[in-house]
Amino acid sequence: MAGKTNGNCSPGRLLSAAGDIGMPTLIIAVFWLLTLLGGFAAGISMQALISDTIKRAGMNGILVLAMVPAIQSGTGPNFALPIGIVCGLFAMVCAIEAGAMGCWWLVLSFIICVPLAAAAGYIYGKLMNAVKGSEMTIATYTGFSVVALMCLAWLTLPFKNPKMGWFIGKGLRETIQLDAVGAAQILNRILEFRIGKVIIPTGLLLTFAVFCILTQLFFHSKTGIAISAGGINPKFARAAGIDIDRNRILANIISTILGAAGIIVYSQSFGYAQLYTAPLMMAFPAVAAVLIGGATASRAKVSHVVIGVILFQGLLTTALPVANEVFAGTDLSEIMRMIIQNGIILYALTQVKGDAK
Repeated sequence: MAGKTNGNCSPGRLLSAAGDIGMPTLIIAVFWLLTLLGGFAAGISMQALISDTIKRAGMNGILVLAMVPAIQSGTGPNFALPIGIVCGLFAMVCAIEAGAMGCWWLVLSFIICVPLAAAAGYIYGKLMNAVKGSEMTIATYTGFSVVALMCLAWLTLPFKNPKMGWFIGKGLRETIQLDAVGAAQILNRILEFRIGKVIIPTGLLLTFAVFCILTQLFFHSKTGIAISAGGINPKFARAAGIDIDRNRILANIISTILGAAGIIVYSQSFGYAQLYTAPLMMAFPAVAAVLIGGATASRAKVSHVVIGVILFQGLLTTALPVANEVFAGTDLSEIMRMIIQNGIILYALTQVKGDAK
């Protein structure tokens, strides 16, 4: 029995388990633990940090989940996530223009965003099939271009609702308050409760959980398995009669829809809808989060999303106030966020060639 136990707990097995988790995940987890200890030593409220981490994980979760279909299909991390985000923002302002309030605003926003994002995702999927081998580069510039184009649209579209327009002149405001339509934190407050001073936004977390479950079920279906097979081994999938190009388009449609739904959930929790250049860089924290969770540029699971969004948002929530406390009189929050976020993306992209081999 003793020999059996020692075999199960051998250093080789432990190293193998660590490798399955992923070195970036372990590093970020340890770093987060150290920053939590540093925050505790600096007198920062642990309850506030935990509450913010839970809220931000729920806010960003669906945006991170949008990475899974694109990665599984073989197109890589969806750096064109701003396309879906713009569709969601457009759906939100259309719902406000229609006079919807509260829950009806939320429902109408989802109804409008789905067909809009599906159409945009179809076009984007066709583009990805036309540029095989350069998907991530083309996706980034495509997302940037769509955001720039929509900056003109926000100024010229004929919206008349005074809750969204500038006081003087034409066009929509850069930031629209959702309090004006009774939609700010509407999901957060559903079944919300406290554990001591820690706030649990139950509705927000349940919404994220529902999307995770639906995505997981989809990738266990025949179509989902075919998408994954095409991403893992295109030659084998093609020999088996799988239409890889069609599946890549379908995966990008789903990814775009998740991006549109994700920004609606994010905005209602944030309390504001941010237009113009706000969506420009939102793909990068989403990509970083799923990679931190253990995904690669060619493989991703829902579990990677859950782990990654908690670790990434927890680290940002904790590390930034701790850094500002340690280096009093300075604001290192944005610098640290960029170092952590882009460092993880850079590490993952350096592994792509190795995976391909």
